[in-house]
Amino acid sequence: MAVVKAKPADINLLARLLRAEAEGEGRKGMLLVGNVGINRVRANCSDFKGLRTIPQMVYQPHAFEAVQKGYFYQRARESEKTLARRVVKGESFWPAKYSLWYFRPPGNCPSTWYDQPYVSRYKLHCFYEPTAGTCQNVYNTF
Repeated sequence: MAVVKAKPADINLLARLLRAEAEGEGRKGMLLVGNVGINRVRANCSDFKGLRTIPQMVYQPHAFEAVQKGYFYQRARESEKTLARRVVKGESFWPAKYSLWYFRPPGNCPSTWYDQPYVSRYKLHCFYEPTAGTCQNVYNTF
């Protein structure tokens, strides 16, 4: 059963985002990006208040650099769609289980990002969870 509503077009969109944001990080890296996206749809807090759909999450202004690149607009492969379906069904992985942010710094991961604490790094991406005061709801999503 899905934790967010997702039509086939939404799965394709999410799959394209996973590839464009984290293909170089492998399957797990793409799943982690998917976890962050699904968390943003479900959490309804902080910068993500009011996001209720995958398209709203993907196209939120300034949320994902990948949507500005041509690679994002190439057709999703079946392997990426499979990963997208997994995160839509609620599979979550540390360090993105409760994360709402990630980014790829040129060096070490800062201890905070947008004033939220660092969780861990996976390959080149750093992941950040909200504090309970910022977004208690994210901890109730899974």
